[in-house]
Amino acid sequence: MKLKYRVLGSILGLSFIGTCMYLLNTLPRIIEYTKPSPHIRKLIPRIVDTEAHFSALRKRLNKSNYTSDEFSPETVEGERAQPAGREVIKAHDQKPEKFSDDAVDDMLKKLGRTHPKMFDMEELRVTPYESVLWNIKKRNHKKGIYLPGYTDSENGGGGSANWEKYQRGINQYFMYEPDDPAVDGLMADMEQETVIDVEQKDGGTQLKLIITFQDEGQALFKPMRFPREVETLPNHFYFSDYERHYAEIGAFHLDRILAFYRVPPVAGRRFNMTYEIKRLADRKLAKTFFISPANNVCFHGSCSYYCDTGHAICGNPDTVEASLATFLPPEKIGRRKTWRNPWKRSYSKHRKAYWEVYDDLCDKVRTKPPYNNERRLQDLIDMHIFDFLTGNLDRHHYETFRDFGNVTFHMHLDNGRAFGKSHKDDLSILAPLYQCCVIRYSTFIKLSKFYLGPEKLSNSLRKSLNKDSLRPILLEPHLIALDRRVVLILKEIAKCLEKGIEVENVIVDDFF
Repeated sequence: MKLKYRVLGSILGLSFIGTCMYLLNTLPRIIEYTKPSPHIRKLIPRIVDTEAHFSALRKRLNKSNYTSDEFSPETVEGERAQPAGREVIKAHDQKPEKFSDDAVDDMLKKLGRTHPKMFDMEELRVTPYESVLWNIKKRNHKKGIYLPGYTDSENGGGGSANWEKYQRGINQYFMYEPDDPAVDGLMADMEQETVIDVEQKDGGTQLKLIITFQDEGQALFKPMRFPREVETLPNHFYFSDYERHYAEIGAFHLDRILAFYRVPPVAGRRFNMTYEIKRLADRKLAKTFFISPANNVCFHGSCSYYCDTGHAICGNPDTVEASLATFLPPEKIGRRKTWRNPWKRSYSKHRKAYWEVYDDLCDKVRTKPPYNNERRLQDLIDMHIFDFLTGNLDRHHYETFRDFGNVTFHMHLDNGRAFGKSHKDDLSILAPLYQCCVIRYSTFIKLSKFYLGPEKLSNSLRKSLNKDSLRPILLEPHLIALDRRVVLILKEIAKCLEKGIEVENVIVDDFF
């Protein structure tokens, strides 16, 4: 009897060992599937129920198949670790794309048939973009007045520095003339001029410095906080986002390509934090400098929110990138008026603005000054189109020069929170466009040209940004997003025309 039990025990033991060896041999192949079937999951211990444990178990079982512990089928080749609290642009997202839309195609064809003189789309398709801008300038150009504070501007008097020439060139309709050589000269000066003084700008939630150059020009310094691959997290509100130095640079170049000329010149520059900032800083700012655990030079300054050790600006090891936006004329010469944006957001986590709930705000706005004059409503919509292209939700106010009255341009200042989400197109930024169903004719023609090609907005901006010393400024996903957003803007115009509104009332030719 005992012999029988021993033989039976031996058979069962051998069967158990054989089963274990079979499972050990086949389990790695079973787990190769990213989504195993339910009955296979039951064979796997509860500890591997989550995808993370599932992945880790597969790596342990098949480790001999990998040439390196740093690479496995779980990760994309070249993918880097994601900084805490930020979203990273991934390499496999950087694919060139072509964007088109049937509704936009139909709209452009119909406009070409019904209004051939204003909307000759075949001619527009073959005309170079530079020629399109020249035709618009020749057709619409107005000679506006200059700032009265510069009494001798018409006679060419005044200082010879590029920043002085730029300030004297500001006129009623543009921040600068497109062919003004002082603008390119000013950008080169900001990249190369010797820094003689540094002071922290008062106010604001984030660190900004006022840089004074040897030629007595001044610029606003916004430092690099994150690599260009880092994007805003989806759960972060627009009003709690960090400002990005490359967003200021990209916004200036985009404004220039679109021929708005409403953003002051911005250039990128690398600073030696010890020699060009700390050495010239006052005692209060200099006291905030320290050496990080990684032996990098850091500082944080003083401001209301993001100025502490946990939000410090750090060099590599003591070199930091920054954007430099040239100063506007002093208040006594170029007095400015601040206007509340009618489509301002609520800046609240719990409530929405009026226009986000009701769609009749435009009826209230367009009948009251200053938006009932010949250009201000179109300027406001231009500003929101510009912000939609850059992804900027932080346009709560805007400014104009008082001396030019109400018939003047909106300044597109403070673009640091742009280019934060390359894959999200927030159509709410276009609320003035689709609630008013109005777009300026010249803006429509420019966007239509970029839609028709052959040159796309992304290509034009890429070429322009390559002139900056900090190139590359914008990564491919942000450039590709521009082409995608051009289509979305034109789709909104197509929807307005589908409502039966007259073309002349939607695409308004105000000769600006």
